[in-house]
Amino acid sequence: MSCTIPMQDIEKAKEFHGHWCSGLALGIRVAELALREVGRSADEEVVALTECDMCAVDAIQFLVSCTFGKGNLICRDHGKAVFSFWRRRDGKGIRISRKTLSRPEDPRVGELNRKKREGTLTEEEATLLRENREEKCRYLMEAPLEELFTWKRLEEGPPPRAAIEPSYPCECCGELVMASRLRRGEDGKSYCIPCFEKKFRKG
Repeated sequence: MSCTIPMQDIEKAKEFHGHWCSGLALGIRVAELALREVGRSADEEVVALTECDMCAVDAIQFLVSCTFGKGNLICRDHGKAVFSFWRRRDGKGIRISRKTLSRPEDPRVGELNRKKREGTLTEEEATLLRENREEKCRYLMEAPLEELFTWKRLEEGPPPRAAIEPSYPCECCGELVMASRLRRGEDGKSYCIPCFEKKFRKG
């Protein structure tokens, strides 16, 4: 196996995520590269920015110790399998982007996944889908990192640390909102984002 992450950590990542899939496998390899280049986060030492919200992010949370709760995992969902990491103590940063896989996708997979969502998958088709998933996961775990990703050093420094802000009640729903997330309405009142959008959305 090409992946250098210890098997016990891979198994714990699977348990953390809840199932084994190609997205998690991809995230494990992203984490492997991030660990090699910037290391594992001690508290908030490493910060990650992900440009997608796919399964891969769970591997990053578990293996690199970048989490939403600590504020050192940021998601800007551009729908891209792109992941940036910085080490705060020296500013070293790396941007990792998934390549188009050299292993072609089975053309039947899209249709089989649609049937699975609809609950019309036959037992034979379910077996085929499972075997395809297992083969794709195996490929992702065994392929050299250079075959899966491109990466480059980042010139810009890491995002600022997460700020601790006061919270104030939304003047519509009454729920507490971080100060930076409040929106000032045309009526001069302060709203949470959902209330603001509901009240002032045009059209």
